[in-house]
Amino acid sequence: MEEKKFDRNSLIGFLLLFVIFGWMMYNTSKQTEQEELEKAKKEKLAQKQKQQEAVAQKITQVAVDSTVSDTAKLQKLKTTLGSFAYSATLPSAKDGFTVLENQLVTLKIANKGGYIAEATLKNYEKFKKGSGDLVSLIKNNNSALNIELKTTDNRLLNTKDLYFEPTVSKEGDKQVLSMKLKAGNNQYLEYKYTLPSNNYMIDFDINSVGLNQVLNTNQPANLSWDLKAFRNEKSVSYENRYAEIYFEHKDGKVDYAGIGKEEDETLEKPTFIAYKQHFFSSILLSKTAIASAQIHSKNLVKDEKVDTVFTKQFSAKMPLAYANGGLNYKMNWYFGPTDYKTLKNYDKNLDKIIPLGWGIFGWINRFIFVPLFALLGGWMSLGLAIIVFTFIIKIAMSPITFKSFLSQAKMKVLRPEMQEINDRVKDPMKRQQETMSLYRKAGVNPMAGCIPALIQLPFMYASFQFFPSAFELRQKSFLWADDLSSFDEIVKLPFNIPLYGNHISLFPILAAIAIFIYMKMTSGDQQMAQPTQEGMPDMTKIMKMMIYISPIMMLIFFNSYGSGLSLYNFMSNLITIGIMLIIKKYFIDSDKIHAQIQENKTKPKTESKFQKKMREMMEQAEAQKAAQQKKK
Repeated sequence: MEEKKFDRNSLIGFLLLFVIFGWMMYNTSKQTEQEELEKAKKEKLAQKQKQQEAVAQKITQVAVDSTVSDTAKLQKLKTTLGSFAYSATLPSAKDGFTVLENQLVTLKIANKGGYIAEATLKNYEKFKKGSGDLVSLIKNNNSALNIELKTTDNRLLNTKDLYFEPTVSKEGDKQVLSMKLKAGNNQYLEYKYTLPSNNYMIDFDINSVGLNQVLNTNQPANLSWDLKAFRNEKSVSYENRYAEIYFEHKDGKVDYAGIGKEEDETLEKPTFIAYKQHFFSSILLSKTAIASAQIHSKNLVKDEKVDTVFTKQFSAKMPLAYANGGLNYKMNWYFGPTDYKTLKNYDKNLDKIIPLGWGIFGWINRFIFVPLFALLGGWMSLGLAIIVFTFIIKIAMSPITFKSFLSQAKMKVLRPEMQEINDRVKDPMKRQQETMSLYRKAGVNPMAGCIPALIQLPFMYASFQFFPSAFELRQKSFLWADDLSSFDEIVKLPFNIPLYGNHISLFPILAAIAIFIYMKMTSGDQQMAQPTQEGMPDMTKIMKMMIYISPIMMLIFFNSYGSGLSLYNFMSNLITIGIMLIIKKYFIDSDKIHAQIQENKTKPKTESKFQKKMREMMEQAEAQKAAQQKKK
């Protein structure tokens, strides 16, 4: 009986299983450890928050207790607040508000905490025009501003729990509100709000007076600003896609935090931090760069059918350094529209928070699309402005389109000769040499059709950045679309289709039909332009697939996009079809092109440096191949 041998494959299998099992155990333990750390962190945070709430409740209870004298009240509060107990004994130590208002915004500033408790934009409505519900960037405790104060007697106090004393005055046409957190009659931390008559930008100064013996100035005071962004638009998922934190570095560069479910980032010397909510923004600016900032963004829309109130949770923590024993920061608040013209007028680099694209795409938008569309929008309805805008862009690009079609026509005329080379010459290198020689003799550049298409690509990409960011389209109607910045729903579905949604938009359907017709018309010429080379992919099959894939992608991805962009794409393809028909009918004659090519063949040709280099490389490759064959 033959002795049974140990199978080597079995040994390898057992080893692999052991490695996989070990790896799984390691990752499981690592994950468990991480979960424990996260749990401990959350418990510690919850405990700290509970302690702060208990302190705040105690402060409130003592402050409103009318059964004890001011002296007794002060003594009770001193055990918790130290020198700042004085502020809790003042008549303003109650949950009151001071209102600042101009033609554009209404602000409510709370006595407790001294921060803005409500910021309402008076000229904009939520969800749809005529809703009657004004856009409120701050309300119902969705935002908080707090400074952690470390005192000389080792206390850690939070301004959000303490009472400020309000004083309202006027400086010309400006309303001024001084909120003072007092440690004595001439000892205080001041928030000073200055609201101009017709402006979204508010001056915000933070100053401390006479507190150098009260506060520990050896360590910075930590400022934190939190905002839970309300949904303001019809589509929560579409709005959420454009809700991000933007910031400016000291060198003037504007950037944004990474996009994801939850993002953290550390900033060096920021000069502004913007909580951008697609069409509206809350921005904190500092005239002097802050040393650093920790920013955090969390996506709150996990299920758009359920999560319909908020989009993202934003937070920022910034250390405020003391200078000469005190705090002295000149800042600004902006609560208003994310409108390019409005933000640019402030000359503070705020227009960079609008995602118009980088490099050449941004240049096209800033120097062509934005001014041209603003000009047209001033003369006609915005829906009509999109059509005229598209027509102007396509007419301006028509010479490039003409060159592309002309190149295709030339390649189509040369196809029989190219096919003859393919059939006659079997060696790929020789076939390529003869094909290039044919191009040179005929005066045809095979890249001439590609270059015009590449030139048009930046304009196409720029439009995908421009229209979703165009604030002026918000709640502007055109034909059946009641809001060009949102989807143009014509049918509400009783069910949800994955990737598509629970509604049918008409402009994406029209755009899909237009792109299908355009690709159907051009695919024949592209397939006839050049025969398939051996070893190369069959472009005929690829083009046939793209004829159907492109419209389907248009239908799926644009169904929930802004109808202004879909209208632009529909008109763009429609106008291109018209231009193509005109060029083919009146400007391109295959017989004339053929005659010209034949005439070009008879003329002596001078090689360009590029053509010469290509020919020499091919000849060298051919010589190397011949030498290798001789050795064999």
